[in-house]
Amino acid sequence: MAWKLFIGLLSCMVFLLLPTNAVAEELVIRPAAAPGPLDNPLKGWCPYTDAGEITQPYSMVFQYVSWKHLEPNEGEYRFEEWEAEAWNVARAKGKHIIFRIYVDYPKLESGMPDWLIQQGVRMRPYTDHGGGLAPDYDDARMILAMEKFIAAMGRRYNKHPRVAFVQLGMLGFWGEWHTWPKEKLYASRKTEQRIIDAYRKAMPDKSLMVRYGRDYAGKQPWIGFHDDMFPQDTDNGKDWSFLAGLRATKRTENWKAAVVGGEMVPNQAGKWLGKSFVQTKKMVTATHFSWIGPYCPALERETSPEFQRRSEELVRMLGYEFRLTEIRTQSSISSGGKLSLRIRGENQGVAPFYYEWPLAVGLLDTNGELVKTFASSVDIRTWQPGNFDESVSVSVDGPPGEYDLAIGIVDPWTGQPSVQFANRLPIVDGWSVLSKIHVTPKKR
Repeated sequence: MAWKLFIGLLSCMVFLLLPTNAVAEELVIRPAAAPGPLDNPLKGWCPYTDAGEITQPYSMVFQYVSWKHLEPNEGEYRFEEWEAEAWNVARAKGKHIIFRIYVDYPKLESGMPDWLIQQGVRMRPYTDHGGGLAPDYDDARMILAMEKFIAAMGRRYNKHPRVAFVQLGMLGFWGEWHTWPKEKLYASRKTEQRIIDAYRKAMPDKSLMVRYGRDYAGKQPWIGFHDDMFPQDTDNGKDWSFLAGLRATKRTENWKAAVVGGEMVPNQAGKWLGKSFVQTKKMVTATHFSWIGPYCPALERETSPEFQRRSEELVRMLGYEFRLTEIRTQSSISSGGKLSLRIRGENQGVAPFYYEWPLAVGLLDTNGELVKTFASSVDIRTWQPGNFDESVSVSVDGPPGEYDLAIGIVDPWTGQPSVQFANRLPIVDGWSVLSKIHVTPKKR
């Protein structure tokens, strides 16, 4: 009996000592869950850069800019100059950009190009909201000039990897698509349609946002929306509220394809992260918000530990939040062979990721240096809220040796992995390290 037990133990030892390329050993990795990062790209806070100190982590900034500033003379576009002066300020460095063009911003100097006024487009004074001058948006010269300007913006920003999302702007007070309470100053529905069509033609690769889901905008399945009185008027029981408008035109599911976000009621973060926090979370879930700004809780200077805790909770609710639950792969592979990964996880957020950023596989050496990267065919835009399950196969042609096997979602702007998972995993230069892997010499 003892002899049989010895033989059995010896057999097990021989099995364990076999070379790694002799037995196809499957690795099963179940990373521990952890709170997601607070500055994942294209979600969370998106503050102004000129409103004082930003007190919480963030990955995007919001910038207004006037049409006049970008096209001071007809056909003379100063996009590069604007980027150099506005995108490189300290609070914007390393951050993605959301922007809105305005023509009429109450209290501020008109954003209407002088050359267009000189052509005869009428400017109409008003005193509401501090006063200003509203152009005749329906003037044929105005419409044509806006269309040409939008086309030029598209040539510059449609594929610009630093630009996160674009709000249509241009029309109405603050570029917010209304002139309340002076409704006669606003554009016609026909003009709205031409502006929407112009943006769609100029920027088919960007997730575009409009203020209201009404009329022509309410017929577009591809368009995103921004609610600029969140969460107070998001769903306040009135037929003019943000969600009421989306329900009326059956656009409540647009979030699956296009981003939804917007501004918190200015200077009211204390209320909406205080006694009204339950309502705030309810509205995040109902709208599938991905980001909040330009006014947002990150601009508040006097805060409590509870305020900070609730800020973090809210950021992690916004947009996507990817958690890995299981990865199955090999412990070794011969150089030139196929490495297979089965990646299972859950999007714990309320919205998907809106761009086709590549999911890549990386090999890191013992010094943490990246030796090889391998692109996969995974489309992370399909990771809607709920579970996801991907099979990845890449050809590994790295030199023989032992490596850290890692994955990363690569930002095309930086060329580096920047989307982090809600897991307790080692992070090396943005790469999430899964396990060790042994690459053996190529089989002959």
